Amino acid sequence: METFLIRTLQLILSLSILVVLHELGHFAFARLFKVRVDKFYMFFNPNFSLIRAKKINGKWDVKYFASNIPANERPQTDADGDVKVDAKGKTIMEPIPLDELPEGDWRKYPDNTEWGIGWLPLGGYCKIAGMVDESMDVTQMSADPQPWEYRSRSVWQRLPIIIGGVLVNFILAMVIYAAVLFTWGEDYLPLKNAKYGLQFSETLLDNGFKNGDNIVKIDGQPIVDHADVVEKILIDGKQSITVLRNGQLESVKLPSDFAQKVLASGDTRFVSVRQPFVIDDVSDGMGAKAAGLQSGDSLVGINGKSLFIFQDFPAELDKSLNKKATIDFVRNGELKQAQVQVDELGKIGVIPKPFYDFLETKHVEYGFVAAIPAGINLGVKTLTSYVKQLKLVFTKEGSKQLGGFGSIGKMFPKTWDWQIFWSMTALLSVILAFMNFLPIPALDGGYVMFLIYEMITGKKPNDKFLEYAQTAGMLLLFGLLIFANGNDIFKAIFK
Repeated sequence: METFLIRTLQLILSLSILVVLHELGHFAFARLFKVRVDKFYMFFNPNFSLIRAKKINGKWDVKYFASNIPANERPQTDADGDVKVDAKGKTIMEPIPLDELPEGDWRKYPDNTEWGIGWLPLGGYCKIAGMVDESMDVTQMSADPQPWEYRSRSVWQRLPIIIGGVLVNFILAMVIYAAVLFTWGEDYLPLKNAKYGLQFSETLLDNGFKNGDNIVKIDGQPIVDHADVVEKILIDGKQSITVLRNGQLESVKLPSDFAQKVLASGDTRFVSVRQPFVIDDVSDGMGAKAAGLQSGDSLVGINGKSLFIFQDFPAELDKSLNKKATIDFVRNGELKQAQVQVDELGKIGVIPKPFYDFLETKHVEYGFVAAIPAGINLGVKTLTSYVKQLKLVFTKEGSKQLGGFGSIGKMFPKTWDWQIFWSMTALLSVILAFMNFLPIPALDGGYVMFLIYEMITGKKPNDKFLEYAQTAGMLLLFGLLIFANGNDIFKAIFK
């Protein structure tokens, strides 16, 4: 439960930062071009808001846990006082004149933005006057365009208002990456230092690899960083691999559909670095704790079989499910033995020390000036890699791997680590920037698509068409959201 809460808090904080700054990008350009911003909210606020505030006559009026203000509209009536309806029988609404609103009514002061925090932590929004958006404010859009509205601006002013959020997110990612590199530097494991070799998933083993192999070249190009292995093989689709096996160079040729095979298999550990099994921590209430195993113990055997590589133990532990296994371990240079209870999942309740405790990693320090181009390069590299990964998503196997908030949350560490938190926030900022730029109505890219159409033809799409497109885009996005989070629920229950 504690792990869930820590990950949830990290996810909410990260997304809150990204969404607020994204919407501030829209806000800043809107105000630059003197367009009114009706509302600016962190989180969504159906029916009521945790906090909402607005500057009234030079003073801030703040309300807590308050119901939302109704839209500034009323039924339109004819000369006889009868309510007008449209062809579908729906009441026609009209804006209420400001001089008819009572003093103190927030709707009487449309020049000032309403700021707030909603109660549903799934995003946020910036409601720009005169813009067809998710609020679907048809009353405002049915009136004549006003000088302070988005729709009254030239296409060259509306374009930066739309792309402001994406621009801020991408710049933010590069700034965060630069700050992370400046603060903590960069650590990586040169593959030549992986002296115990690599551990491969079942799919890789079925296609010619052997545990303990070390990858030397991919398509004839030397591989330095072990993190590049996944990029080159799974994303770039490289097929010719040279490995070092028992001191000899061997060639492995992968099939053209290898990436689809990996996705179909559901392998979560594509490749990892083999390492000795030295205990870092022991979990309470598990077999290892009861048997007296301690941090620093080196496990070197199980049930009479000599082993010392961490990745070789799970298969042996699976042979002793719900039974006790004989574990050989070394403590302070002395060989010892213990009877350890294995649970139904093949776990004994120990956390191993990380591989960098045993293998020589390389650390690169960055000064303030050097961190700036390095952060920019990392941001561009991350975006490029993410775009390449999309080709995997649009496959039958890849679609099954789509995840929602649960999958994103699991990307954060179980304990709070600021370096990982900011690195993850930068990654999510890149993803948010790219996804928002997709040409789908209801996303920023959809608005850009219509603006490009206007630039080319010299004609604006009419408001009714934009309303229909907005509705279709929102339905598509909600469908994707339900599908992705449904995948998370399915995997949590059945896998």
